[in-house]
Amino acid sequence: MMAGFGHTTRKHPRSRGRAGSRSGPDRASLAIIGLVSAIAGFFVLGIVLGPVALVCGWLAMGRRWTGTQSVPALVAVVLGAIDTLLAVVWLASATGSAAGGLL
Repeated sequence: MMAGFGHTTRKHPRSRGRAGSRSGPDRASLAIIGLVSAIAGFFVLGIVLGPVALVCGWLAMGRRWTGTQSVPALVAVVLGAIDTLLAVVWLASATGSAAGGLL
């Protein structure tokens, strides 16, 4: 009804909810952030940077394992998991040796 008064949909056919949100970082940026976090996590703050790498890699993969995946995102997830696991083991061994004499 309003199309005859200059309100056509031909100029922007995908402007109503189909274009997607472009406010956040794209998948390639998340994959690179996750990869850098995973590599840095092996040297400092692994308990923090490991989960950051996991989350960034998982979001860069589109929150699923199937389909086309970017290699940096998959590497970020794997290295982030290894980094987190090593940090948890290190923390458990550090606290376990101090309490070992009491048990």
